[in-house]
Amino acid sequence: MANKLKIKLSIADRVYPLTINPSQEEGLRKAAKKIDKMIKQFEQSYAVRDKQDVLAMCALQFATQVEQKIIDKDTNETDISERLSALNDVLQDHL
Repeated sequence: MANKLKIKLSIADRVYPLTINPSQEEGLRKAAKKIDKMIKQFEQSYAVRDKQDVLAMCALQFATQVEQKIIDKDTNETDISERLSALNDVLQDHL
């Protein structure tokens, strides 16, 4: 517990006390700022009555970004694998 850090993060006008590893602090603070920025964007763009609705939309957006990166990575890996296979075939034909 000696190497833990106590911080407070503000998200959606609420303060959350956390005990974390010091190496996590920068990422958590950036994430909290990103969430608050996204909340403001949703509130400005849509008639939102409840913070829970805004937070749900933020969660959906972040989850979608993560899933899309996984899909893109899988697509890129498949594309690279196919290219390497085609290149290997060309090399084998010339050997």
